[in-house]
Amino acid sequence: MARGRKVNSNGERSKQLLLEKAVDLFSTYGYHQTKISDIVKAADLTQPTFYLYFQSKESLFNDLNEKFQNGLNQIFSNNTVHTITNNATNHKIQEHLKQIFDYFIENPSLTKIGFYDTEQSVALKERLVMNLVNVIETNFQDYDVAQHVDSHVLAESLVGSMERLTLTNLLTNKSNPQQLAEEISHIYFSDARKLVR
Repeated sequence: MARGRKVNSNGERSKQLLLEKAVDLFSTYGYHQTKISDIVKAADLTQPTFYLYFQSKESLFNDLNEKFQNGLNQIFSNNTVHTITNNATNHKIQEHLKQIFDYFIENPSLTKIGFYDTEQSVALKERLVMNLVNVIETNFQDYDVAQHVDSHVLAESLVGSMERLTLTNLLTNKSNPQQLAEEISHIYFSDARKLVR
């Protein structure tokens, strides 16, 4: 918050407006094609106002990326893996995917930035892979799928599908979060059978 500004003052509204317009412009034109002058023009503010809140275009972009990452971190921390029963396994994965897709659809422009356009998106996807590896190894270790497919390969494939289908189906409104979570879960996990030993 800028020094001397009260919460809910015109200054806070100006900062929020700059963030909102920046998200729209970055997600539409990309980081390099968007200029500070474009952001302040869209917000109907001045460049000196911009510099009250942000040191640079890069610092604003980093703030937006941090906001996206914090939202996903909350989902990851709320989905700590517990061993779950056979009947609940597929449901648990569906629910986990649905929460991620809900977040994406609630923040479509921010998702385009944070999940696709930033350097940090690579590390974010790796964390998502590790989160899914943990789910697979905890809940599918005695299943046929885990015996024949490396858990990292399965998790990487799942994240790749999520990445592509978010762009082609979720953000284009061809599928809603529930539908997409069910379909992906069905593709990867519906035929998981527990091995008889």
